[in-house]
Amino acid sequence: MALTDVEILFVEDDPIFRHVVADFLQGQGARVQQACNGDEGIALFSDAIFDIVIADLSMPGLHGLSMLKQMQDINPAIPAIVISGNDVMSDVVEALRIGASDYLTKPIADLFIIEQAIIQAMMSAATPMNVSGQSHLQEMNELSYQELTDNLCLLEQNAQAAKSVQQQLFPASHIYYPKAEINYSLFKNNDVSAYFIDSTMVGEHHLVMYMAHFSPEDNSAAFGCVLLRSFINQKLKLFRNGLSNTLIEPNNMLSYLHQRMVKSGLHINTDIIYVCLDLSSYQLSIGQSGKGLRCYLRNGNELTPLALPESAPLGSSGWDKPSMQTRTLLRDEQICIGTHFYEHKQQLLENRFTGLVYQSDIKAGGFMQLACR
Repeated sequence: MALTDVEILFVEDDPIFRHVVADFLQGQGARVQQACNGDEGIALFSDAIFDIVIADLSMPGLHGLSMLKQMQDINPAIPAIVISGNDVMSDVVEALRIGASDYLTKPIADLFIIEQAIIQAMMSAATPMNVSGQSHLQEMNELSYQELTDNLCLLEQNAQAAKSVQQQLFPASHIYYPKAEINYSLFKNNDVSAYFIDSTMVGEHHLVMYMAHFSPEDNSAAFGCVLLRSFINQKLKLFRNGLSNTLIEPNNMLSYLHQRMVKSGLHINTDIIYVCLDLSSYQLSIGQSGKGLRCYLRNGNELTPLALPESAPLGSSGWDKPSMQTRTLLRDEQICIGTHFYEHKQQLLENRFTGLVYQSDIKAGGFMQLACR
C-alpha cells in the first residue's frame, strides 16, 4: 500500500469527518494520530515525529493558522496539508505562504484525493518513502488532476467565486520588505483580472517578484493565480529546508513553472516576467516567457526597456526556454514590470499605485515597481 508506515497527524474538530478520513488512511497502510483541536495538535506534534500533518483551518480555540505557525517553529521540515471550506480561501493563501505544502477544500468527494495529496507533499518535501510509495508516485502527476479540474469547473461556472478567490490572492498596493518595497497598479475591465502579481522574500538576502498574464482571459485566470502561488510556495518551502535554490534562479524557475502548467492539464498559457534581486549585491536576474509584458529600468522619470527577446508563453506547446538577462541595480534605479500601453507607463511615472482596481475607461493591465530602501 502506498502509505504503509507513514506517520500522520490529523487535526480536525469534526469527529465524524476525522474518523472517516483516519479509517481510510489507516486502510491505506498509514499510522494516524488524531487531534480534535489546535492545542491537542501542538501537544502531539511536540511529543512525536510525524511524516506529515493534515489540519483543518477552521477550529475553535487555537486556530489552524496559529497552530501551523507554531509547528513551523518546532520543526519546519514536516510538510502540512490544510483543509478548508470554500469561504476561507484567504486563510488558505496565508497557510501556503507560511509553509503548507497543499490544500484541499470541503466537501472532499473522493478520499483518494487525500492520499494523492499526501504523496505529493512528501515528495516535494524530500521525505523518504518506502518502495511501495515510490512506485505509486510514478503513476500520478504532481498535482491531483481531478481536484484541479473540479475546482476549475467551479470557478468557470461561478464568476463571483472566481472574483472572490482572486481578490484574496492580491496583496496591498504597497508591500514593504526589510530592504525594499514593491508598489503596483493593475486595472481590470471584468470581474476577474487576467493579470497577477506576487512577491516574497527568499531567505534573508533574496527578493523575488513576478507579473503574469493568463490566456484565455476568463474565469480560469483566477485558477491560474492559485496555481502560480501554489507552485511558488512549494519551492519556497524547499528553499527554507535547504533542499532547493530553484526559486532564486529565474531560468530554472520558469522551466519548472512551465512543466507544472503543462502537467496540470488545464490549457492555461502564461506570459510572465520573473525577477530575483540579491539584496546583498543588488544583482538582478530576470527571466521572461511570452511577449505580452515589458521589463524596465527606471531612473527618475525615464523608463528604459530591457532587451529581452520574445519567447513562447508558459504552458504552450512551442515553449523551449525563457529569455534571460542579469545586471546590477544601481542606487537610483528601480526595476519595473508592466504592460506596454502608454497610459499605464504614464501612471507608473506619476507614481500612481492603487493596487487592483476595476476601471472601465482604461485598458486592462498595469505595472509593478521594486525599489530598494
